[in-house]
Amino acid sequence: MKTVTFTAMFDGEHILIEDNPPLTKNARLLVTVLPDEFADERAAWLKLSAQGLTRAYGESEPDYPDACLKSRNPSYEAG
Repeated sequence: MKTVTFTAMFDGEHILIEDNPPLTKNARLLVTVLPDEFADERAAWLKLSAQGLTRAYGESEPDYPDACLKSRNPSYEAG
């Protein structure tokens, strides 16, 4: 089996795997404990990403007419 990375949590008693990796019986695992600051940093990055998307696709974003298109994408199917 190739090396894979997946997420897990420790509930105080057991390690709970959050993904569903294809583990075989007696598979050897390497566990890395992440500091609590990691969750705060991840939350900050997610908030920053959401703010960027809000600015890019917010209510003040103009609705561009089809006349602004230089050429149509033949692979795009309008819904």
